[in-house]
Amino acid sequence: MSGGAPKRAGRTKSGKPRAGTGGKGRDKLQGKGPTPPARLRPGHPAQRRAEAAARAGTRRAGRSGPGDGPRNPAEMVAGRNAVLEALRAGVPAAALYAGPRRDADDRVREAMDLAAAAGVPMVETGRAELDRLTGGSVHQGLALRVRPYVYAAAGDLTERARAAGVPALVVALDGVTDPRNLGAVTRSVAAFGGHGVLIPARRSARVTAGAWKASAGALARVPVARVPNLARALAAYQQAGLFVVGLDAGGDTPVADLSVADAPLVIVVGSEGRGLSRLVAERCDVLARIPMAADTESLNAGVAAGIALHAVAASRAAQHVP
Repeated sequence: MSGGAPKRAGRTKSGKPRAGTGGKGRDKLQGKGPTPPARLRPGHPAQRRAEAAARAGTRRAGRSGPGDGPRNPAEMVAGRNAVLEALRAGVPAAALYAGPRRDADDRVREAMDLAAAAGVPMVETGRAELDRLTGGSVHQGLALRVRPYVYAAAGDLTERARAAGVPALVVALDGVTDPRNLGAVTRSVAAFGGHGVLIPARRSARVTAGAWKASAGALARVPVARVPNLARALAAYQQAGLFVVGLDAGGDTPVADLSVADAPLVIVVGSEGRGLSRLVAERCDVLARIPMAADTESLNAGVAAGIALHAVAASRAAQHVP
């Protein structure tokens, strides 16, 4: 018997040795990144539980109990660009819905990464279900359910000022129907130290994904209160010691010359073109105007509110009002 290692059974290599890849296949050796949380891993029990909770939330959205206060119905943002923009803006979301046959698309990947980072569960669903959830909108296999916004009470806004020990500064919107204007007004309120935004329940913009995006995150810091009747809510504010200033092109007082700027204040902004409604204008203590060139069209609500808030803040600073 001869010595040495025993021969292995099977085929032996033959032919010329193969050349290496020269590093061209290195990307195939890279890892797939950190393991996602269990609730985001398809097929994991935790992911199935999160999916069930998201579906249950969709069925419950828009239904509130007697003590829940006014809410928005659930809003579905449909389409890859719209979903991605909403997630980039930090819009509070309850679930990201994705179709089973997604193309390799950078927008989809980024949306999924942003949802995972924000702890938003992802639900894989069929096209028919996406069609139903989005009301037949063009969704491109991707939709986002935005959390219903919980509105504050009118008294919560003045309570914030009282707790801070400063004169109240509230902006009320009369007939403003564009959610982007609501978001822009909220952003100005946050910038100039205001305590909230007041809107009527009817014929008014609501807090939607568009409002969140326009607010640049201010809606997370500034409460929005919704009331059944704006004129009555303004009367209640007056009884609580607040002055009501309406912005009107025909007002006698320039907004920079308000004698009540240092007092607790509500600034009422009307819709572009129509302005303040008759009942709300009659409720105002002062009608103030924003001086403009004679041939200039009316300002939209977001711009008008920003100018008025700046004027009040400058007047309070000059008089050393906190």
